[in-house]
Amino acid sequence: MAFVQLNNISLNFGERKIVDNISLNISSDSKMALSGGNGSGKSTLMKIIAEINPPDSGEIIKDKSSRVAYLPQSGIVLSGKSLIEDTEGAFDYMIPVIEEKNRIEQMLSTVNEATDGTDSMLEKLHELQEAIDNSGYYARRESAAIILNGLGFSSEDLEKTTTEFSGGWQMRIALTRVLLSNPDIMLLDEPTNYLDLEARNWLEGYLSTYKGGFIIVSHDRYFLDSTVNEVAELFSSKIKIYKGNYSSYEKKRELELEQLVKDYKRQQEEIAKTEDFINRFRYQATKAKQVQSRIKALDKIERIELPENMKKIAFHFPPPPHSGKQVLKIEDLSKAYGEHKVINNLDLQLEAGEKLVIAGRNGAGKSTLMRIIAGIDKDYTGNIIYGSGIAAGYFSQDVDNALTPNVTVLEEIESSAPTHLVPEVRGMLGAFLFRGDDIYKSTNVLSGGERNRLSLLKLLLHPSNLLLLDEPTNHLDLQSKDVLLEALKEYSGTLVFVSHDRYFIENLATKVIEIENGKHRLFPGNYEYYLWRKEQEAEGILEDSNTKRNKEPEQLDVSEAKLSHQEEKRIKNRIRKLEREEEEVLVKAEKIEEEIQLLNKKMQDPDVYSSAKKADEVQKSIAEKEALHGSLLEKWEKIEQEKEELTQ
Repeated sequence: MAFVQLNNISLNFGERKIVDNISLNISSDSKMALSGGNGSGKSTLMKIIAEINPPDSGEIIKDKSSRVAYLPQSGIVLSGKSLIEDTEGAFDYMIPVIEEKNRIEQMLSTVNEATDGTDSMLEKLHELQEAIDNSGYYARRESAAIILNGLGFSSEDLEKTTTEFSGGWQMRIALTRVLLSNPDIMLLDEPTNYLDLEARNWLEGYLSTYKGGFIIVSHDRYFLDSTVNEVAELFSSKIKIYKGNYSSYEKKRELELEQLVKDYKRQQEEIAKTEDFINRFRYQATKAKQVQSRIKALDKIERIELPENMKKIAFHFPPPPHSGKQVLKIEDLSKAYGEHKVINNLDLQLEAGEKLVIAGRNGAGKSTLMRIIAGIDKDYTGNIIYGSGIAAGYFSQDVDNALTPNVTVLEEIESSAPTHLVPEVRGMLGAFLFRGDDIYKSTNVLSGGERNRLSLLKLLLHPSNLLLLDEPTNHLDLQSKDVLLEALKEYSGTLVFVSHDRYFIENLATKVIEIENGKHRLFPGNYEYYLWRKEQEAEGILEDSNTKRNKEPEQLDVSEAKLSHQEEKRIKNRIRKLEREEEEVLVKAEKIEEEIQLLNKKMQDPDVYSSAKKADEVQKSIAEKEALHGSLLEKWEKIEQEKEELTQ
């Protein structure tokens, strides 16, 4: 069996330990996720395993016949050949084998009769031919076309040169080469970063049947749950293995981290008491021996450290301005690029509080529709009508979201935040991966990903009742995605968004619109319903509503009978989910009610009401809590309304 074994590997960057005396076994049976906080050293460890970066100490043992392929996050170099020729280069490792085979065949062709060594040459020739056959070399073009198609390339793309493709598509080309080479072990560092949902789903299916092993670094929880059966966590420069999928790992890890936090707090209390004793009695001769004893004990303590990414961060939107019930109306919208129609006669209405996801393949027109709604793209026919009192906020990776030049990250956000949120901006920056000294970076030196994260946070701090977010989770780690997800779930305004993160969509969308080949379909349910409906249509159980309109009445009866059974099942599932959401909302509302009562009691404290400043601060807190309580009650009313509609 192919394997790579790391024994007591260590690597430091200056005084910082990246990996410290770790050991890890990876085989052709491994289906592993590599987890860890942002900046914990995951990519560095992947490069050590791939033998790109040597460790400071330790050894890497690898079976000589094992082939390991590595997909980095960036820095891809392509040949400049056509797409199909470049991907066929994945089989370059077979060239020495083919040359050896040709050499032996040439030698055998000059031998007229059996001589010493002929049998061994024939045996070697058979081995080489078998290796070539098993590699898939002779079917490499067909295999390349299948993988390229699965990752979103069209047949017309095959003869284009690789330099014609954008950076995201070039990463897909690099991924194709890794998959096509069919190695014993794959090291995939963020393989889903530039994939749309369809390509991600295809890759999930590919990996589920892959006969070799792999290690994946990814910030896509759903993708990891679908592909891995163990998680290796890199934490404080050590590594630990957890059996099970990613969600199973998170549950186990949460319990461990709770205990770690308790141990940390207890240790901090002990340290504080010891330091207090030392400081109080340092200069008393009668206590000198005890002081020295405590100083030595303090030096021997192995300090528990909590990494920055462990700190729990909550993000709350400023209360959105009040708007009318109808937020957005789109009438007969059409958009074309030359002869290519991207959107055709689209009608859509959005009401306050709805969360709409735009679904469809890469290039289908999702971002185009977002730009039109945001008023960026005005080259279309039809009408975009905002409701009364709408204040819209738009975020896109493709738009140069203006940042103030020559200011620090902290100054940029403090100048954008409402006054009552200024004390919380450091925590918010932490949620968006600006931690430690990062907050003092100048906006001039930020990378593209950092600029996008800062622009997104800046937008979210601006009070809006209609948010238009195009790929908001790009460049965020899992913890940051969770912070954003929770904030958007509690957001009482209206949301239209595009995302390639299935977990994010499933937990947020209340309505789906699909755009494909210039056509559109609206699904009045969550993403789970959308996927169920598409699956039923693909299997012929239900019919596409676009073709259903043209059927004869008697044919519709049979379809409706099937629909009735499936709809009943879907409605029951939806009601159960709504009941869970209702319970969560009511618990939160009850907690906020208690907090408001405590604040009202605080207002009765003479120390507070006699101070205008303190009284003002408490009143502001009460107003914020009441606004949040009101939005939760509105959410509860909507849940109740939907439950009533489903049970009628």
